[in-house]
Amino acid sequence: MPQLIVLPHVELCPEGTVIEAKPGETICDTLLANGIEIEHACEKSCACTTCHVIVREGFDSLEPSEEKEDDLLDKAWGLEPQSRLSCQAKVAGADLVVEIPKYTINMVKEGGH
Repeated sequence: MPQLIVLPHVELCPEGTVIEAKPGETICDTLLANGIEIEHACEKSCACTTCHVIVREGFDSLEPSEEKEDDLLDKAWGLEPQSRLSCQAKVAGADLVVEIPKYTINMVKEGGH
């Protein structure tokens, strides 16, 4: 089974962690099922950017993003070439190294840290 390696995030996962991931499940669902409370303000309907992650390793194993996801990603805080919305990116057969950005667009708008 592929592993989802989560890099340390100050609030959500301070030590980082390694999770067994089921192929076909989204990165978001895998994180939530393992106690990492990533934001998902639109309830995983591809309507916001709060579940934005950066896939540091294994990006090419993911199915390509669709136009709707790409349009939303353009608004994400800290966008990088390997950015994905975790509610849309499904785990394939490869291990993934994922970074949860420090901020989400919600935090920035609300005057986050």
